[in-house]
Amino acid sequence: MNILLKSAKIIDPTNGDLHMKKRDIYIKNGTIEDIGSNLEVQGKTKVIEHKNLHVSVGWFDSGISFGEPGYEERETIANGLYTAAKSGFTDIVLNPNSNPVPDSSSDIIFLRNAAAQSATTLHPLASLTIKSEGESLAELYDMKTAGAVGFYDYKLPLKNSNLLKVALQYAHNFDGLVFSFPMDKQIAGKGIVNEGEISTKLGLKGIPHLAEELNIVRDLFILEYAGGKMHIPTISTENSVKLIAEAKKKGLDVSCSVALHNLCFTDETLVEFDTHYKLIPPLRTNKDNKALIKGLKNGTIDFVTTDHRPMDIEQKRVEFDNAEDGTIGLETAFGMMNQIFDLETTIVFLTKGRERFEIPLPSLRVGEKATLTLFDPTAEYTFNEEHIISTSKNSCFLGAKLKGRVYGVISNNQIIS
Repeated sequence: MNILLKSAKIIDPTNGDLHMKKRDIYIKNGTIEDIGSNLEVQGKTKVIEHKNLHVSVGWFDSGISFGEPGYEERETIANGLYTAAKSGFTDIVLNPNSNPVPDSSSDIIFLRNAAAQSATTLHPLASLTIKSEGESLAELYDMKTAGAVGFYDYKLPLKNSNLLKVALQYAHNFDGLVFSFPMDKQIAGKGIVNEGEISTKLGLKGIPHLAEELNIVRDLFILEYAGGKMHIPTISTENSVKLIAEAKKKGLDVSCSVALHNLCFTDETLVEFDTHYKLIPPLRTNKDNKALIKGLKNGTIDFVTTDHRPMDIEQKRVEFDNAEDGTIGLETAFGMMNQIFDLETTIVFLTKGRERFEIPLPSLRVGEKATLTLFDPTAEYTFNEEHIISTSKNSCFLGAKLKGRVYGVISNNQIIS
């Protein structure tokens, strides 16, 4: 397949020669053949022209959930990857949030095979423990060999401190990445929202900042003792940022992410008891949000994730106490981030993080495989249900005003546009 992108403005801060320049990009059989001005069409070529077309290397998300196997009514792998591609993502890390969870090498092979023909590449996480029950380690080495990029009991904190220590020590032998979800369940108790003034006014049980921060302190002490590589997903408090900054200064091999919605909303959005805003970690305060954004800008927080988690309507259209946690976020990632940050910073955050998972970095240069995202950063619109591609419609961004529209991707010698 031959493709010619016409008059595309390139956003690539790593490439001083092309950054912010308008160029034609000629792609032959999945490889960038030429970049220049007024390139001529060669033979049978698909020409792509869009209003205010911009292009960057393909975007990456470090924490996506679908449903298959077991919860196909929420989202299948095929439609989930199509949604990711239409949202601009050429690589996603898939959370082990299925039934059964992927806790063997054959499960990892199944996930990779199910995604093999997609434009967006799926990189599976494996469960850290058997059945994600927190009792015994799963087949970590075998799953890494099969293609797992890390080990995670999805949103389930590991109660057994010694098991976390052993996991870090064992995975260190083959450079495995161990996730630890930051929440002390005993402190959190039956809390469902941020503990504070809003939870008191609404009569909802709160989750204090301490529940997250105490778990992070424990994890960092264990990491310092055991060695290895740790990732702490979706932090949400000001003090969590400080704790991780101190750990990095010590030289600990720790990374962390923040969920996009924890940058965009606070617990004040809960006043109408809208279950779309029931999330884990919960929405915190404006002070926390500012600290998280600052942590991203100074490099303490390594990357933003949509924390995309489809839930069918029966799990959300119930009383707030009984609703499931989670929101979809792929379709709104660019439009929301592009309002918080300038365009160049937005693209940096959307493209960074692969190296932590040992995923090859794409490059927008002649001779390299074409892994590109196409978008218009100036289009403005209000996000509503007709813009949702996901099977599930549980978006906390419904009604939000977005800045920036994604045209699609060119990846794995395919066009999704």
